[in-house]
Parts: sequence; structure tokens; C-alpha cells
Amino acid sequence: MSFDLETGALDASSPSEWPLPYPVASQPVVNTAPSIEAAPAVIYDKLILPGDFPDPTVTKIGDTYWASATSAEWGPVFPLLKSTNLVDWEVVSYVFPDKLPEWADCNFWAPEISHENGKTYICYTARKKGKRGQLCVAIASADDPAGPYTDHGPLVGQRMGSIDGFPLRDENGALYMVWKEDGNAFRKDTPIWAQRMNESRTALLGKKVELFRNDTPWEGCLVEGSAIVRQGEYFYMFYAGNGCCGKCCNYATGVARSKKLLGPWEKCPQNPILTKNKTWKCPGHGTVTEYEGRWFLLHHAYYTNSHEFVGRQGLLSEFTWNAEGWPEFVNSSPQAEPLRDLRVLNVDDNFPGNRLSAAWQWPVSEQPTVGVSDGQLLLTARSTGLGALVAQRTFTATYKAATTLDYGALAPNTYAGLAAIGDPHNALALVAGNGHLQLWHMQGKKHLTLTEVKLEDCKMLSLRLEAWGGSRFRFAFSTDGGTTWQPVVLDSFALNGTYLPPWDRGVRIGLLAQGPETTTVAFNNFALRNCR
Repeated sequence: MSFDLETGALDASSPSEWPLPYPVASQPVVNTAPSIEAAPAVIYDKLILPGDFPDPTVTKIGDTYWASATSAEWGPVFPLLKSTNLVDWEVVSYVFPDKLPEWADCNFWAPEISHENGKTYICYTARKKGKRGQLCVAIASADDPAGPYTDHGPLVGQRMGSIDGFPLRDENGALYMVWKEDGNAFRKDTPIWAQRMNESRTALLGKKVELFRNDTPWEGCLVEGSAIVRQGEYFYMFYAGNGCCGKCCNYATGVARSKKLLGPWEKCPQNPILTKNKTWKCPGHGTVTEYEGRWFLLHHAYYTNSHEFVGRQGLLSEFTWNAEGWPEFVNSSPQAEPLRDLRVLNVDDNFPGNRLSAAWQWPVSEQPTVGVSDGQLLLTARSTGLGALVAQRTFTATYKAATTLDYGALAPNTYAGLAAIGDPHNALALVAGNGHLQLWHMQGKKHLTLTEVKLEDCKMLSLRLEAWGGSRFRFAFSTDGGTTWQPVVLDSFALNGTYLPPWDRGVRIGLLAQGPETTTVAFNNFALRNCR
């Protein structure tokens, strides 16, 4: 069953969940021999992690590829995805599904997944608790790549911050950690460091050694996101330079090489080797992998048409090795095509079973009390800010979303609604409560009610939002099961949501419950329809 955004009706002919197939495209290989039919050359350059999946990482364990990505301020923290072909992925679990590491509270960035001697390791960045908590590199481990993971705490946290850890062995088999010192946060250079690590991966040993830093014009204020692979007699470090995020980003990817891990390192004369084109902007921060003898970088980039409103999406870009031994990408830019059929990313959730689907997220600092029962999502209210939130990624800049809530069971002084959310402090929300419908505008610490409409008695109330270009929003409601929709009338045609996305994240669409923490709100469905 699915929710029709135009009529509000349930359509039994639609699947309850859209699969996420990204079929492998092909193109012919030119063959001049007329008697032999040429085999197609399979194209793997694709958008494989649509939506906000920054800083993706990938490794092969047995015959399965495992991936993760930055969570930033959304939980559950660090999704774990698996694939057998690098193209079709499913979320299996999370590194920290419901409890954060005791030492950390935010900035869950740049996981790096690796596997050795039967153990899977997640090297990640997070910020220590406390007023002056530093960014630190830490490690968690598991006997199964799907978890559960045991956190081993921070390995390094310099005064200016330490991020983007990458563990590997040097030419002699000694275990090292490579990371970036986050000097750009203090208008300083950003050295890439390496230091020995013990075999249990719980402590660094000896002294750190600088490999290189940002010293060429294209790298701008930083180098970061190291991913190292050994090919032939060299270590190759793929890394990102310049500004990662937001509408003014100028990120790109470079590569350096060295015969020994501790250097000397030589930067490629053709850097940056991966940069923007008309379709994708600011490609960077990825991990190298192989498939069927071919080489790929899984990295993020902004889709130009939706940019910061959707966020940095996960792309697979193939490269080859040139005669001088350097990696090369076609046209030095991502060749992935945008998804042709956005319907594969539509969402229909009627809350079957007894737990939320893995697509739902929440603010890491405000994990809600949420459950699923008898076809309803049950969200316990929170009295501060927007209230308790659960949300899903958006995939395009133009879309519609809707939900139906059990309005007749709504407790006094409790509000329930549908919202476009940048973070818990920046949102546009249509909410119902106390016999009224309100449109909330929250920007920073300023919370305004833009309009209020008196509601007639009804058992079920449907709410809908529409977005254009990522930044323009309109809202509507229905009290008759979606037979008729009434727009929320404003002074302007649409609300301006340009301010919504934070510098490093895309917009989510969420359900909220605001009010006494003794009350619970019931939602009957959620639907998202993507448009060009």
C-alpha cells in the first residue's frame, strides 16, 4: 500500500517499498572484424549512493564489498552498506546504531573501513565532549562487518584537531595511522601525518612524521581525506584539496606517490586529477577499490542541479594507470550520469512490522523514543525546540512529501507535523495541535509561527509539503482523507528555505512531535515523490 500525494488515497497496486536498483549500463566496443560480435564494455561510473552520503569508504571482505559514509549530526551513526558488484547497495546496519561512544558527542565524520585477520575496523572522526573538545581520530572493531562494534576510543586529538584517519601497513609490514591535522580551522596549514600504531589498534607508538601539506595553489586552504593504495613499487595517496562544502565549494582530488610510506612523497604534475564538470561539482574524499581487474574511486560530489539542498552524493568513478604510472580519470571529472528514473528513489512507508526501516534518521544529540506497532509510527514528544524528530534524506531538489497522523488521538498541548529540516535549529514545519494548524519557521534560535488555521474535528489529518529547486516550499492539508487538499495561504507564493541546509549536510524531510514528554504521536504513513 502507498500514499498518493495528489489524492491522499492508498494505492494497493504500488509496492510498499521501492527497491534501489541501479542497473549496469553498457555501450558497444568498436570492432572492425565483421565476423565477430563485440562484447559490450560495462560502464561502472555511476551514482551509487544517492542522497547525502559524504566521505564514502569501501573495502572488500571475502566476495562482498562493504561501505560507509559520514553521518555528521544525524543518527544512527555510520551506515554499513554491502554489495557484491559495487553498484547495488543495501543498508545492513550501523556502527553505532543507538548509543554513541561515551567520549564523543558530535562531528561523526569520515569513517574508513578495513579488514584484517578476521576483524573489521572502522576508523572515524568525532569531537570529544566538553566545551573545548578536540576533533579526534578513533577506532571501533567487530568480528563481523555488520557488527556489533566495540569502540576503542580516540587515538589522536591534536590541539587544532585530528581528522580523516586511514590505517595501513608500510613497505615492511609495520602498522601505521595516517591522518590530517585540521589546521585550516585556525587558518593554518594542514599537514598529513603518519605514526606507528600497535597491533591492537588502541594506541599510537613513537613519533609522528609529516608526509606533506597543502603547498600548491589548487589545494587552497587544505589537503585532507587521505586514501592510500599500493600499486607496483609505489604507495599512491588519493586526497582532496580546497573547500569541501556548500554552494561556494571548490573541492577537487589529487594524488601523490612514494616508494616508502614515510616518503619522500611526489605530487602528480597533473593535479587535480578529478575536478568538476557541468553535472557534478566538488568531487573528493573517497576510497580506492578494485572490481574484476578494474580500478575505481568511490567518492562524493554535489549534483549541480540540487547541490547543497540534497548534499554530497556517493559516486563511483573508474580510473586507469598511464604510462608514467599515474592514475587518470576520463576528462579528469566524474562520468556518472544522473539517475534517469527518480521513481526508484520514491518512498512509501506504511510502518509494517515492529521497527523503523533503516532509512530513518534522527539528530545524534536528541535521539527520540520511537516505535512501530499496528501499522503506525509512534513518536514520543519532546518539549523543547522542534520536538522529537525522525527524518529521511532527500534525493532531488524538487519533490513532494506527505504524512497522515492520528489527529483524533492527539493529546492536548501536543503538536505533530511534517517538516523540511536542515538541523533541529533550522526548519520549516506544518504542525497540528490544540484545534489549530500552524506553520512554523525556525532559523537559528528564532522560532516564528507564520500563520494559524482553525481545524474542524477530524479523526485523521493529512499534511503535505512541496519543494521546488530545493529552496521554495509550499504546504497543504486535508481533513477528508485526501479527497481535497487545502493550501496553507501565505503572503507569498512560497516560503524561502535557502537557509535550511548546514554547511556540510543536505535537507531532510521529517516527522515531529512537540509537547509534554508523557505524550505520543501516531503517524499512519509517510510518502516521498521525487521530481525533475
